Amino acid sequence: MSTMPTLFVSHGAPTFALEPGEAGRELAALAQAIPTPRAILIASPHWMSPAVSLTTNTQPETIHDFGGFPAPLFDLRYPAPGDPSLAAHAIGLLAAAGVDAHADPRRGLDHGAWVPLLHMYPDATVPVVQISMPGRRPASWFHALGRALSPLRADGVLIVGSGSLTHNLYEFTGAAAGTTPYVSAFARWIADTLAAGDVDALLDYRRRAPHAERAHPTDEHLMPLMFAHAAAGAHADARRIAAADVRYGMLAMDAYVFGAG
Repeated sequence: MSTMPTLFVSHGAPTFALEPGEAGRELAALAQAIPTPRAILIASPHWMSPAVSLTTNTQPETIHDFGGFPAPLFDLRYPAPGDPSLAAHAIGLLAAAGVDAHADPRRGLDHGAWVPLLHMYPDATVPVVQISMPGRRPASWFHALGRALSPLRADGVLIVGSGSLTHNLYEFTGAAAGTTPYVSAFARWIADTLAAGDVDALLDYRRRAPHAERAHPTDEHLMPLMFAHAAAGAHADARRIAAADVRYGMLAMDAYVFGAG
């Protein structure tokens, strides 16, 4: 069984499902370049919960957790099977790390999960388990969460954090626009910090990164980066993809592959 890398992906707006652009093409190419996973464990900020929960449905539904978008988007389905045994294994790893986690047999896959996977594995044959993201936790907590689940990589599980490298929806206009300068500055700082392996700076991004509060008025969409980074293990390399894809001037679509060698 191949030891898998981990992945952070920016899922952008729900229309990313219909408009792959550079980010979608890069994700599709990545899926061809890495070993086919036995299963996928994915975190998305669109499932916030008081405590950690994992899907145990054998056929999780495709959740269209958005409104006001084109009708074809609501016709899309991502019928990947679930994997209750993977969820149980993850719950056990989290318990060993002191994290109380629960099974959720009713929850499906929200758009933060199924939209990027649609580009990577469009046939939806790889089993998927989604893990929730509790709110009001510091970056270090999500880093520790990913670290606790790192052993799953050796079992052929692709661990994915799905969020957004920048996410200021207060500036969303719905129209195409040139990249806002603060977006480039923030994305460059993240890239440099990951390349340097400076975990302390990464976890303290809100004080150290340029324009951090403008890039993330709330930080839930960047926490999947902390999760995926730690899940790759200490000193894992970071490879940036889709760096030139910015939607609506303010949604940077950068993705990172950690520990691919």
